[in-house]
Amino acid sequence: MEAELSAALLTIEDERSWDAPAELDRSLHLEEAARSVGDPLLVHRARLCQANMRLRSGDIAGASDQIWQVHEWAVANDARVLMARTHLIWAAIHQHLGDAEQALEHALLSVELLDDDSTTHMHIWHRTKLADALWAADSMDAARVRYAQAEELAVLTGSPALLCLLNNRAYAEFDAGDHRRAEEVAGRLQRLAAERDIRLEPAFLDTIGTIQIGNGRHAEAEATMRLCIERHGEGRHDDADALPEYLLTLAQAQRGLAAYARAQASLDESRALCRDRDLVDVLVRVHQEQAELHAARGEFAEAFALHKTFFTAYQNLHSLQREARTRTRQAMFETAEARQEAERFREQARRDPLTGLHNRRHVDETLPALIESDPFLTVALVDLDHFKQINDRLSHSAGDAVLIEVAGILADGAAASCPAGFTARMGGEEFLIVLPGTPSGRAVVLLDQIRRNVRDHGWRELTHGLPVTVSIGVAASADVTAPTQPTLLSTADGQLYAAKHAGRDRVSAIPRGYASAA
Repeated sequence: MEAELSAALLTIEDERSWDAPAELDRSLHLEEAARSVGDPLLVHRARLCQANMRLRSGDIAGASDQIWQVHEWAVANDARVLMARTHLIWAAIHQHLGDAEQALEHALLSVELLDDDSTTHMHIWHRTKLADALWAADSMDAARVRYAQAEELAVLTGSPALLCLLNNRAYAEFDAGDHRRAEEVAGRLQRLAAERDIRLEPAFLDTIGTIQIGNGRHAEAEATMRLCIERHGEGRHDDADALPEYLLTLAQAQRGLAAYARAQASLDESRALCRDRDLVDVLVRVHQEQAELHAARGEFAEAFALHKTFFTAYQNLHSLQREARTRTRQAMFETAEARQEAERFREQARRDPLTGLHNRRHVDETLPALIESDPFLTVALVDLDHFKQINDRLSHSAGDAVLIEVAGILADGAAASCPAGFTARMGGEEFLIVLPGTPSGRAVVLLDQIRRNVRDHGWRELTHGLPVTVSIGVAASADVTAPTQPTLLSTADGQLYAAKHAGRDRVSAIPRGYASAA
């Protein structure tokens, strides 16, 4: 079942689809199936597919919220492939927000995280998107290096992603002003499609047509765009803004041919679709092309009027885009802030308010997994000797001050000897020290030094001469058959009792009944 679910998710992750709502629905069903078999990796892969489809549907805030959850799980579980895919989608989110710097940072991470478990498509496509991000950040020379790497791998493996890769590079070269190189890449795209007997999809034809217009080959561009619109009409490659974009490119080609009537008809059709579908950004460029068309026909007054309309619409569009980006960034910020706040409260709930050490809740959440995974785990229960005297003869505030000071000595000693461990306050004057990867014999030596540090600390000013000492009971995983948290703590508690009974201010451990005292 897991293998079937993984294969189904891979078709969403590594194959292009033009129906984002359908793929979103499909990935939601796959998430339910993954939950039913209890596979968290498959669950989070499905959720990342959902985030990607939300992004492609225009729900940037929804995609951002979902991607945070996936990323946190991937980092916590060292799921490198999932992390790589997460950063690629994050790059796309920042690209939509117009933040080229952040998009490039995430695109770089998406490549750096690739390993032998990454699919061939990932190795090709992540490098392609890094090249796209470099182009968007005005680093075309660096982008060419990444495009070349991706192309070499795609050619070597016969990947179908090669066509899309060449399309992206051709447009990037054109946009960067290198029309000769753009035409050369577009030529490779066309030859490859012919060799593999693959029909170029409308988006690729639009790129080719745009490059032909830039190189003054308007008749070829008109033929290319008519083929583009014909294939778009088949209904297999459709986005809301696709046909208006293609009609706009066609109008530009026709203007270049001085076929002004045909250009006006194409432009009118594009304008009507923009207004019907509320495509403000495409409509702005329609206004710009209409001004160019008026000027080409010698209608300079109309061209000037349309240019003013274009300029106003352009300003309004950028204002709307800035507002949308601000709202999305705010939603992303609030999501991140809420998570940080939740994490802060979660951490506070697992800390003792007096000493700042971890508390019993943290122990209950952390210790069982350590016991299960570490055969050399040692724990120690630490109890202050005659602590009631300090409270009775001095004050409870003095007792609290002693507890805080002892907590610091225990935590510092444990951290210095075993950085992977931790110290917790179990309640009252009792503490727990957890030492992963520390066999009993070595742990006793370390704990005896901590005991001496407590005894030899400068207590006079705080306790007015009353001594402060601790007794420590030790239990190692090796001391207990099939160790669990209750059995290990019970064993440590028995050794703590033995240390108290033997005179206090000492460490007691099994199996040899080791006892130490000054």
